[in-house]
Amino acid sequence: MEYNYFGGMGFRVGWYAEGIQKRQRNYESDYWCYADTKYYDPFALIVNLNLIDKFPEYKYSAYKQFQGTDILKYLRYYEKYPQTELLVKFGLDKYVFSKLILKKTAKNKAFRKWLISHRSEIAGNYCYVTTLLQAYKTGKDLAYTQAFLSNKKTFIHDGGCSRLRTFFKGRTDKFLEYIAKQHTNYRTYLDYFDACNALGLDMSLDKNVFPHDFKRWHDIRIDEYSTLKAERDAVKRKEMYEKFGNVANKYLSLQRDMQEAFVVIIAKSPAELIREGELLHHCVGRMNYDQRFIREESLIFFVRRKDTPDVPFVTV
Repeated sequence: MEYNYFGGMGFRVGWYAEGIQKRQRNYESDYWCYADTKYYDPFALIVNLNLIDKFPEYKYSAYKQFQGTDILKYLRYYEKYPQTELLVKFGLDKYVFSKLILKKTAKNKAFRKWLISHRSEIAGNYCYVTTLLQAYKTGKDLAYTQAFLSNKKTFIHDGGCSRLRTFFKGRTDKFLEYIAKQHTNYRTYLDYFDACNALGLDMSLDKNVFPHDFKRWHDIRIDEYSTLKAERDAVKRKEMYEKFGNVANKYLSLQRDMQEAFVVIIAKSPAELIREGELLHHCVGRMNYDQRFIREESLIFFVRRKDTPDVPFVTV
């Protein structure tokens, strides 16, 4: 067992001093030493906060205005970065543990003035540290910069957008700024991008990559692509039906018109497979059975009652 005071400096003890242990353990000590937060609860209520007043080095630390919970960590940071006082006094507590902000505040007077002039907007919203640094550097609006960086982060990690990331490699910021100005998103742009490629448009031209009126050209390209796809699908469908019919004709001799109660009919088209599957609740109309039939990997027959040959009964 070990015990530790709630404090920046902890006195760690075991049972040696009580005579229960024969020798002092390596973690026991009889002097004040640094205590890691793993030995106490940094979020516990501080009941003796005024004790800090006894330490003159914290007189100007503004610790009483600190809105966080880990006062010990705050005082450690104040010792190394006195700029924490400025951040706390202007209501920017959430950045007192950001070394980037603290160092920038210490070295750059213009950045300090910028922080103070934007303190209300910063304190009232959640902003990345990089948002503050980039908004200061570019002079752009904080909300715009935050939204831009948030979209960029999502875009970079979106597994479905690898084609766009490859295409805009080295131009990611330009692309994201474009879609922001066009009031759209990268997913909608991806639909436009795929349509343009399917239509064979030259995507090395800026007029195709960054059209002035994105919504208008998005709708035009999607409509053109839908028309082209319908035409291609119609051609493919016609070819598929012809191939299916050729296979069916090839094996017509396997049909049976029995003297008994049943007849056996070979499937004549993919549409017949779909109908059969829907009425009998099985997968013959799905799962690429039509393609297997065309490749002659599977032959599909309908067993029907002789008195009702148009009503699905059993599929073979």
